[in-house]
Amino acid sequence: MIGLIDKPNPGSGTFSRLRSEFEFIKGNFLLLIISWLILDFCAELPGTYFPLYVKALGGTAISLGILGAAEMLARGLVQIPGGYIADKYGRKWIIMTMTAVAGLSRIIYVFAPSWEWLVLGAVVMGFTGIYGPALEAMIADSIPAEKRGMGFGLVRLIGSVSTTPSPLIAGFLYLRIGLIPTMRLSYGIATLGFLVAAVLRTRLRETLDSPEKINVGEMLGSYPVSLKESIGIWRLVPRDAYFLFVSNILTMFTIGMFMPVFTLFMVEDLGITEFQLSLIVASMFITMIIFALPTGKLVDTIGKKRPLLASYVLWAAIVPLFLYGNFWRLILAMTLVGVLQVLIGSAGAAWTADLVPSEHRGRVNGSTGFFTMIALSVGQLIGGWLYDNVSHSLPFTLQLFFMIPSFLIILLRTHEERPASKK
Repeated sequence: MIGLIDKPNPGSGTFSRLRSEFEFIKGNFLLLIISWLILDFCAELPGTYFPLYVKALGGTAISLGILGAAEMLARGLVQIPGGYIADKYGRKWIIMTMTAVAGLSRIIYVFAPSWEWLVLGAVVMGFTGIYGPALEAMIADSIPAEKRGMGFGLVRLIGSVSTTPSPLIAGFLYLRIGLIPTMRLSYGIATLGFLVAAVLRTRLRETLDSPEKINVGEMLGSYPVSLKESIGIWRLVPRDAYFLFVSNILTMFTIGMFMPVFTLFMVEDLGITEFQLSLIVASMFITMIIFALPTGKLVDTIGKKRPLLASYVLWAAIVPLFLYGNFWRLILAMTLVGVLQVLIGSAGAAWTADLVPSEHRGRVNGSTGFFTMIALSVGQLIGGWLYDNVSHSLPFTLQLFFMIPSFLIILLRTHEERPASKK
């Protein structure tokens, strides 16, 4: 009996290592994970067929560019005050409030009689993005420095787990009830899901030390001050953070060019059916599930710079697969896109969090959000116009050229040091 008691459990070491690896998943971070499971599923459900929905409501590729630009421009305009608010008044209240408003904005999409009404919905949805800097700051505040690669990888994993069923369910609904009923039902589900997540987020704990009392009048008048501070913030953070910021802007502009049209290109030019489209999109999320945690661990082990550089090489390999795609090539392309997303997401976010102290994170995230959203909006307008007026393939071909400056900035102008633990 004593021998049995003293005999070590072969699984105990593995369990202890796993517990040590994931012990940071608690408190705010755990609560955010639960809310993301709901939000990401609900947000992605109407995303699969959104371009086709816009066309069914009388829109074109340019309409898609306008819708994307309207949302990104609205989102960009509130990023800087959002960062200022996050660093002055706290993170929690704006996160839970705007999550609820984001849900209510989906009602416009449920009842829109024409694509022009979707512009209103896009603008309202974009303005709710004011809580983005606060959310990013709370995530960074809640993850230890030595676990940030794993933490941000887990964020991508959770999003992928919850979104993987979305395109498959959307495809099933499309086959059963058709396009427009599927989209209206999907946006209705999204509205309810966002409201549930907002209720969950009322239980978050504030992470800003000594936030000031909320003053609505002062907040409304803070835009000039917040704009000045969020631009000037780059003088207070390491130069590496600034170069990552510039690279990110260029990357978002490039991504913006194909965002509004890649679904149309697959359906109209490559002959992909609507149900095949749902399988292609799902393949990306499945890949993100598989690679999210290993990529996060890789980032924590070898650093952030090399995975970021590798993501641009991977991007260059993806473009020809899209341009000359059939069903299986597009499955491969979206699989690689999944790897690309976890590489950029885990390495980029973790590196920025390492470089930026907690008290500056809201303004840095706000400034980054402002300029990247503007870049995305311009890219989407250009991509939609090029698709309708020049060539359906040009928004994809240009990726090969516009990604080069971002790659070179990271390669030549940044230097990574393994960070010491910080708040």
